[in-house]
Amino acid sequence: MLEHYSKILENTVNEIAKLPGIGRRTALRLALHLVNTEKTEVALLINALSELKSSLKICQYCFAISDNEICDICANPKRNANIICVVQDIRDMIAIENTSQFTGVYHVLGGVISPVDGIGPSQLNLQELFRRVEVNPVEELILALSSTPEGDTTNYYIYKHCVDKTAKITLLARGVGIGEELEYINEVTLGRSLVTRISFETQYGNLL
Repeated sequence: MLEHYSKILENTVNEIAKLPGIGRRTALRLALHLVNTEKTEVALLINALSELKSSLKICQYCFAISDNEICDICANPKRNANIICVVQDIRDMIAIENTSQFTGVYHVLGGVISPVDGIGPSQLNLQELFRRVEVNPVEELILALSSTPEGDTTNYYIYKHCVDKTAKITLLARGVGIGEELEYINEVTLGRSLVTRISFETQYGNLL
C-alpha cells in the first residue's frame, strides 16, 4: 500500500482513481507526474478545476455547458436557429461541431430514456425541447442520438410529441453503426451521416 510510503500520495491516487476510465496504475502515474511538476503549473490546474465547478454555466436555450448564460452557438446570429440538432450530451455536440458540417443550433437532452437505469422522460431536458418547438416552430429537428435501444426509444418519444409542430424530423444516416456512440465515430463518417440524414418516417415508418 502507498500509505506505507506516503499517506498524502495514497490519498491523491485514491481521488484521481475515482475519475471514469482511470485505474490505480494510471492514477499513480498522474500523481507522480504532479509531484515532479512545478508548483505554478499545479496551481494553474487547481485554479482551472476550481473555476470549472464555480463558474461553469448551462445555456438557457440549449442546455450545453457554457461560460455564459447563453452559449456562443445560440448567441451566434450566423447559426440557423430554425434547425435544431438534438444530442444526448455535450460530448456528442462537440463531435458534431468537429465535423464542420452543421450550422444550426443544438438541444442537449442530458441523457436518453432508459427504464432499466431508472431514467424517464421527466429526468431529461425534453419538456424544454417541446417548449422550444411550440414557441418557435422549426424548419427541421435532427435527432442525433446513438442508435441503441435507449436512443431509439427517445427518438420515438420526441417524434410523437413534435411531429405535428415541426416541418421535418430527420435522423443521422446509418453510416453511424448500430450501437455506436457519436463521440467515438470518426469525423468524416459522422459528417457524412449528418449531411445525408434521412427522414424519421423513412427509418421507422413501419412503427408509426
